[in-house]
Amino acid sequence: MSSDAEFRQTLYRAAAGPISEHDARRLAEHADRHHAALCEAARARRQRAFGSTLTFSPKVFLPLTNLCRNFCDYCSFRRSPGDSGEWTMLPQELDAWLQRAREGGAIEALFCLGDRPESVFPSYRALLSQLGHDSTVDYLVAACERAIAHGLLPHTNAGVLTRAELSRLRPVNASMGLMLENISPRLCERGMPHHRARDKRPALRVRMIQAAGELQIPFTTGILLGIGETASERLDSLLAIRALHLHYGHIQELIVQSYRSGPLSTLTQEPGERELSCAIALARLILPDEVSVQAPPNLTPRATRTLIAAGIDDFGGISAVSPDYINPGHGWPNLARLAEQCAADGFSLVPRLPVSARFACDARFVDPGLRPALEAAEARRSAFGVKPSAQALSEARP
Repeated sequence: MSSDAEFRQTLYRAAAGPISEHDARRLAEHADRHHAALCEAARARRQRAFGSTLTFSPKVFLPLTNLCRNFCDYCSFRRSPGDSGEWTMLPQELDAWLQRAREGGAIEALFCLGDRPESVFPSYRALLSQLGHDSTVDYLVAACERAIAHGLLPHTNAGVLTRAELSRLRPVNASMGLMLENISPRLCERGMPHHRARDKRPALRVRMIQAAGELQIPFTTGILLGIGETASERLDSLLAIRALHLHYGHIQELIVQSYRSGPLSTLTQEPGERELSCAIALARLILPDEVSVQAPPNLTPRATRTLIAAGIDDFGGISAVSPDYINPGHGWPNLARLAEQCAADGFSLVPRLPVSARFACDARFVDPGLRPALEAAEARRSAFGVKPSAQALSEARP
């Protein structure tokens, strides 16, 4: 049998359901050559699992602190004390942002912050002490409680956390997350982007994702494209995430994110649309149907149709009240315009909670104390309207 015939058979199996590691490697090996067919198979899997609905999470982005002990070559977010743009949110600032978010229709409170700044910055430890806290996790628990009091559902991405810290945060978070980014330790070698980032060691990140699974925390993870990884390392990362989910059953979505250069980043080569769409399609075909595949629309603002055609079912968090602090200069899309683009391809754009429906209905994955906040958030989500223009609806494909 010819290699093309074998590839077509592999694609047929992938479009029908989960595939073996051998099939995954065959798809990855020929992905660029058979790009259109790969995306077609991914769309078939997406249609079977999610139908004609694309989702997003109405959120507010809350960088509790951008101080961080790591130095990733591509990061424009982290700061040290005294740097321009250094920011730790004080309680009164946090309350003001939470109130603004609630009034602006946000449902998710995304807490995204630097890794363990108290371990290296005495001035930050002193500030935590003034606020009545011994650690960033202490402050984060209090911040999540404030978010819940304002009617928002927290989702925390605070870097690498211990099992004990995850356990403390679980009762005050609807879900949590940590980007795996890449499974290859090569990216931590001298001269590579993670060399000065101790918390980017893959074994540490895998260990945290395992701990989250053991604690039955609904979890978001993902891969980062364009940081010097090879195609094989990218595939290995997807297979590692799949293995974690098959063992623990807690991965709710996978983010396929392209590196975008910023004012403080040192990497200059950004992934192109074709590279991104290949990675999305492979993710959709490799992961089980219940795991959503997401790509941030603000990082490819002129390629929304490319994302849809590659097989995404989710756009991730979109904020009407706060910027993307991780990727400054990449503003969120207008929701009405995004809904128009979805409708033009035959899809409805629908808001979702920061915890997937299958976990929200499962008492093993949601702390009982969060149930009232979850039910109130679902009522608000049901009333959230995103309507495309009449022209976009008329142009929607059947």
